Amino acid sequence: MTTTSTSDRVRPSASGKSNGQWLVDGTAPLNPNEEMKGVENPLNVARRIKEIYSKEGFDSIPESDAFGRFRWLGIYTQRAQGFDGSKTGKLSDQELSDRYFMMRIRIDGGALTTEQLRVVGNISKDFARDTADISDRQNIQLHWVAIEDIPEIWRRLEEVGMQTTMACGDTPRGFLGSPVAGIAKDEIIDPTPVIRRIVETYVGDETVANLPRKFKTAITGHPSLDVVHEINDISLVGVNHPELGPGYDLWVGGALSTTPRLAERLGAFVTEEQALDVWYGVIRIFRDYGYRRLRNKARLKFLLAEWGPEKFREVLETEYLGHRLPDGPAPEPARTPGDHVGVHEQKDGNLYVGLAPTVGRASGTRLLALADLAEAAGSGRIRFTPHQKVLVLDVRPDAVDELTAATEEIGFTAKPSPFRRNTMACTGIEFCKLSFVNTKDTARETIAELEQRLAGVELDTPITLNVNGCPNSCARIQVADIGLKGQLARGADGSNEFAYQVHLGGGLASDNREEPGLGRTLRGLKVTAADLPDYVERVVRNYLAGRTVGETFSEWAHRSDEESLR
Repeated sequence: MTTTSTSDRVRPSASGKSNGQWLVDGTAPLNPNEEMKGVENPLNVARRIKEIYSKEGFDSIPESDAFGRFRWLGIYTQRAQGFDGSKTGKLSDQELSDRYFMMRIRIDGGALTTEQLRVVGNISKDFARDTADISDRQNIQLHWVAIEDIPEIWRRLEEVGMQTTMACGDTPRGFLGSPVAGIAKDEIIDPTPVIRRIVETYVGDETVANLPRKFKTAITGHPSLDVVHEINDISLVGVNHPELGPGYDLWVGGALSTTPRLAERLGAFVTEEQALDVWYGVIRIFRDYGYRRLRNKARLKFLLAEWGPEKFREVLETEYLGHRLPDGPAPEPARTPGDHVGVHEQKDGNLYVGLAPTVGRASGTRLLALADLAEAAGSGRIRFTPHQKVLVLDVRPDAVDELTAATEEIGFTAKPSPFRRNTMACTGIEFCKLSFVNTKDTARETIAELEQRLAGVELDTPITLNVNGCPNSCARIQVADIGLKGQLARGADGSNEFAYQVHLGGGLASDNREEPGLGRTLRGLKVTAADLPDYVERVVRNYLAGRTVGETFSEWAHRSDEESLR
């Protein structure tokens, strides 16, 4: 790889200071986080967990490991109980932290066997107080994990080919993959081989263990565009090239948080054989040219904003691949929902069943029950989705009714109400140190209220409701029809009040939007948890009364006056 001057591509920061780009400014660390990563490969902390901390206990763990390197192995300290949202951002990370951990189990492509699901379920029951949340990154998150138990958890996971390596940290985190990879009748290309090759080659590899910040990957070959490709650092989206056949359209630079930006197409076509090298090229651009001086500017989206897609493609092809990529077509608009809820036919004649838990909340007990029910229906495979849903694959046609009736009993429904199907929520203040508000319970209670209040209302178009505890948008509030951001506000009497800021009219291709876009922020509007069902009901009724023929909620929200949206 050449290291020639990049002055024609990169502008200096407004202050004239270094941006911390390795191939422009050198590799000297410019902040404490970069210094921590520079001392050693953060993955080395696994040995200390096994040999020292698990034997000597929580008090033996230095802060640089507990609040730094542990993340490289999917482990975060969780929020201590008893601290309300008024302490968020005021107390330090250490002061807010419990002596227990959240552990994220990496499940690339959301794919696991019923044997693996049982292992996860038993780990949850034995070591995590029966907690298990399905995230919108197709992972499982456990809570209440003690340092003493981590080696045994890893041993059980490794026995069935699972891991927590690089599930968090400044690394290539768990890969989103189409939940119907390899089974859908209308699939363009099966992304399973590409995901497997990248994971086997680079997860745990030191060359991608020190990135400026996290790096998110999404790969799909399904026309429903079911991996939210517009909000990942790199996405490979299945398309049919008129001359080269099935392959992938390359997207880069998407992310939300406090500065949301949708990914952009590079216009390049990637074959299955090229995908590994292209992915590695993009992540090395991020490693080498990403901004490291300020953490809030250290995502790939900021580099793309500086370079633009044309320059980004040029650098990828000339410096990292050594050859041009052919131009290719854009994906066709999605025509079916990307959450895959319901009963669908596979290409082999069996069926897959998409189930909706409530806002991703599960438990080890329920995961074990799901494994039993799936096997009774002829299945040995489960998939999690980027929409906090669960698919049971390979179901015998004669077993579907019995399966769906039984899963309903454990809280996984194949026929959810519109709001149970289309509501997501992040972890919230129950366990997250960044959160101001409760999200899971608030969302669950709101869904129950809306199911009663709108029971007789015909919703012929999905309306997504995403609930987030802080500005970081783990629940993707800016790309929901109704996005709610938790914050600390002032009540009428001047006291602290925990409320939600409202974003309206966002959406992605997997929501069947022709033009994905960010939501509209209603300045000054704060909705409390108690008032949330009233607000959502009012806005939905206003939409149904005021829309034109065929108009989506997003279109209506962007054109309507603010009074209709309050």
